[in-house]
Amino acid sequence: MSRSKFSRRDFLKLTGAGLAGMFLPNPPMHFLETDVFENVQGRVVDRTIWSYDAPNFKANRKKLYWRDLVIPIQNTTVGEDETAYNRIWYEMEDGYVYSGSVQPVRTLLNQPQPIPLHGELGEISVPFTDAYESLEANAPVIYRIYYESIHWVTASAVHPADGSLWYLLLDDKEHVNYYVRGEHVRLVTPEELTPLSPALSLADKRVEVRLEEQMVLAYEKNNLVFATRASTGGRLRSGTYTTPDGEFKTFHKRPTRHMSRGDIAASGFDLPGVPWVLYIKENGISFHGTYWHNDYGRPRSHGCINLAPQAAKWLYRWTLPIVPSDKEFIYGHVGTRVDVHV
Repeated sequence: MSRSKFSRRDFLKLTGAGLAGMFLPNPPMHFLETDVFENVQGRVVDRTIWSYDAPNFKANRKKLYWRDLVIPIQNTTVGEDETAYNRIWYEMEDGYVYSGSVQPVRTLLNQPQPIPLHGELGEISVPFTDAYESLEANAPVIYRIYYESIHWVTASAVHPADGSLWYLLLDDKEHVNYYVRGEHVRLVTPEELTPLSPALSLADKRVEVRLEEQMVLAYEKNNLVFATRASTGGRLRSGTYTTPDGEFKTFHKRPTRHMSRGDIAASGFDLPGVPWVLYIKENGISFHGTYWHNDYGRPRSHGCINLAPQAAKWLYRWTLPIVPSDKEFIYGHVGTRVDVHV
């Protein structure tokens, strides 16, 4: 499908204009058959947000919510502002909240198990969990880690207080370990990371990033097979950040990365477990999953290409180089072509 023929109608058709398309402002093509309202909750990602009596910021305010509050999502609706880049609102018990300020989450508890010597990848499967320095009483919390973030699980340990099994996570930036409840981590199986369309040659795959439209598209032999919304470099309190245009390749990939930069109080960030990272520049510009906002469709990153975690995972599996499930990263000269343009 050529650029000139790709329209909003095509995008809605590809990504599902039904329930899945309404629930996720940026659903990838493979997400069409998911029961999107099963055990669905919303985690507030902004410092505070309001619910309204209609899906419109000019409507009457009803209730104040604050960061990390988890509330059930009952339904979705299209906002009344036809000029908005993202018109998806979530219906709560007491009104409507804007979807960009709420991360869709679930609470999925797991049966913890012993961890092999080579370690395992683990995905946080609850809205959030606290990571502790040790299993001792009154041990300090090192980080709060969030739904769909990815971490290396290096060992398991029995908590002395109640006999529960906890996991030891590796921080790949600080080179330290911390403990989380094992039931809050879903171990990622190797089957989940099998390559997509592996028979195609390097020349038959291409990724396109449209900065003006805030979209990422993937092509196989010039046929569009994947489309999702994104957030690229934007204007923040600490300055203006841009996603560079040009031709690149996904030469460096890793399933998880602790990313940090600058002063958190001034648009800096400190984000452990960023999932499904595909670097396209040595300075750190990459595609990656994002758990700290759900506001795709407008520029708001420090230059990276923010995607929903499941969209980033699809791209991670589809692009080259292939990262074995037991490897921390792959770095090389081979990679899938990426075209970034306005």
